[in-house]
Amino acid sequence: MANNFPSDTDPVRAEIAAAAARMIAEDGTDYGTAKRKAAQQILGDVKVRGDLLPDNAQVEEEVRIYNELFFSETQPARLLHLRKLAMQIMTELLEFRPHLTGAVLNGTAGEHSDIHLQLFGDSPKDVEIYLLNKNIRFETSETRHFKGASRKVETVSFIWHNEGIHLALYETDDLRGALKPVSGAGRTERADINFVRALIAESGFE
Repeated sequence: MANNFPSDTDPVRAEIAAAAARMIAEDGTDYGTAKRKAAQQILGDVKVRGDLLPDNAQVEEEVRIYNELFFSETQPARLLHLRKLAMQIMTELLEFRPHLTGAVLNGTAGEHSDIHLQLFGDSPKDVEIYLLNKNIRFETSETRHFKGASRKVETVSFIWHNEGIHLALYETDDLRGALKPVSGAGRTERADINFVRALIAESGFE
């Protein structure tokens, strides 16, 4: 039988999650860095046990709460703006099967959030050539593959309409199985343009 009683680590984990959420919402800190800094603030300069760190889903929920408490008048409009911009660039890149991911998809995007897309095609070079032909200057880096931390994919980043855009360039075969729901989370990790269009329509401010 499962034990549903809270453990003695739950309050500490919740405190770390809330502190990390504040950094993410206020400063745009990434989840990993925010959790490490929050743990250091609360526990000091000690080696933090893994079971004391909240998972990203818990931190994400805290970001939602923080946004509702402190940014309820501005965050919804900011989110809608980013989703509309994401749909525009997805339309431009439709041949590369674009999928939206990250804070703009899950609804926690704020003032410091960028737009993160995953593209699926035959070669990263095809995307680079496309951008160069559009006179878009970009920088390249690597992003963790969603199938495992040991795998990396090329990512191109640039500024478009004064917003940061990051395109993670996957192979076509990576799309197989990529659209499976997150186990036990009940949420979508990536979404195609039709899904994004529906999110915008749901807002009632098309």
